[in-house]
Amino acid sequence: MPTTRISASSYSNTAPLIWSFLYGSERGQFELILDNAPARSAELLAQKRVAAALVPVIEYQRIENVLLVPNVCVGAKDRVRSVCLVTKGADLPDVKTVTLDVSSKTSVALTEIIFREFVGTEPIYKPAKPNLAAMLAESDCALLIGDPALTIDETKYKKFDLAEVWKKFTDCGFVFAMWMVQAGEIDTAKKINFQKARDEGLDRLDEIISNYETEIPLSREEFKNYLSENISYSIDENMQKGLELFFELARKNHLINDCKPLAFIA
Repeated sequence: MPTTRISASSYSNTAPLIWSFLYGSERGQFELILDNAPARSAELLAQKRVAAALVPVIEYQRIENVLLVPNVCVGAKDRVRSVCLVTKGADLPDVKTVTLDVSSKTSVALTEIIFREFVGTEPIYKPAKPNLAAMLAESDCALLIGDPALTIDETKYKKFDLAEVWKKFTDCGFVFAMWMVQAGEIDTAKKINFQKARDEGLDRLDEIISNYETEIPLSREEFKNYLSENISYSIDENMQKGLELFFELARKNHLINDCKPLAFIA
């Protein structure tokens, strides 16, 4: 029986990173814990209940004694489509209240940075379950992440793609999540080939799309474009620059206490 435990969220955009552990060459080698909230994976890592986890990147600055797995991520070079602010028609400078889907702490921090640094306003924030109609019934704006954000009716709502807004103001790509490893589990983590698992998953996009066909009402072509064009599973120099800038702005806005440098497992 596998003894090494790893954790990840079950959004469609994480599927290429975990397909190998569920169905491919790494199946049965490690115990994979899935949850629909990325923040839960961060909790498991912080509690040392897993050796590695796919975690919202802001948690790298909040969890002690963790290292990053290099070259693998869930990010976007420009437009991400599945992390967005939504209004009934208002532009961002007119937003006074925002309901937040708090399942990803990175997206929440990015939202606050966007309003403070780029829009120049300070709306009132409140947490909420990811139900768009209910969220907008009590606020001017909603933060929606993951698969529910992919099928927003843009004839009814105004959608602001967070990676696109970030790119406009910083000229950088954005990293939303990365595999992180407990410092005491480095030897164990080195036995997990996260890059190979990613590549295997990307080779199986057609199978992944079939798994989600009944859950996400997108055409196969549109879904494949989302996973292969909008989402970036590797970090280029521009995305790493964006990650470092994100941490700097998070510290400036008191969203994290410190800003430790990026440290990767060798």
